[in-house]
Amino acid sequence: MADPDLRILVADDHPLVRGALKQALQGIASDDGITEAGTFDDVSKTLASVDQDLVLLDLSMPGVQGFSGLIYLRAQHPATPVVVVSGNEDRAVIRRCIEFGASGFIPKSVDVETMRTAIRAVLEGGSWTPPDVDLSTPADKETSELVRRLGSLTPQQVRVLMMLSEGLLNKQIAYELGVSEATVKAHVSAILQKLGVESRTQAVIAASKISTGQWQAAPGQAQPA
Repeated sequence: MADPDLRILVADDHPLVRGALKQALQGIASDDGITEAGTFDDVSKTLASVDQDLVLLDLSMPGVQGFSGLIYLRAQHPATPVVVVSGNEDRAVIRRCIEFGASGFIPKSVDVETMRTAIRAVLEGGSWTPPDVDLSTPADKETSELVRRLGSLTPQQVRVLMMLSEGLLNKQIAYELGVSEATVKAHVSAILQKLGVESRTQAVIAASKISTGQWQAAPGQAQPA
């Protein structure tokens, strides 16, 4: 029977995908316990108002790209498990999602019953990735270090970094966030320090890796498509 107390947020900008995920949640959560979000702004507003037991998150939806939404949620809501549901089945991308704190990764190509199995595994305190994905091989040192540094950013610093990558000036970022330029400058300085870079340009290069999922592969490893 469905647990009437479970609260699950389904975040995807495609109604058909949200419908498939809601179908997978039948018998797990009640209809009243399932909330849908089509933009990342809706995700943030929902989590700010109601605690959720699980978030099913698309990697690319309005308001975020690549890993930025996942990084933000893990920083802002560390106690809320996040399962990435994505059409990108690249093994390197799946690895990055887990390294950035996702509790699981569900390809959109799997059937509803597999989705249900994955969701139950995470709700029971475990994790789930496709059976044919081997996460035991350690990532190269450089990539692992960048993942660690990006994961150390606060939610506001993630937002500032994403705005820097869009080419916004400090005064524009300050306006968007409703803070002073001095506060933005402080965030930028902290971002540079945490990422171990010396300029905004270098920080934007790191941000581009979040957005595109493109990571420098170690010798002999395939580059994400």
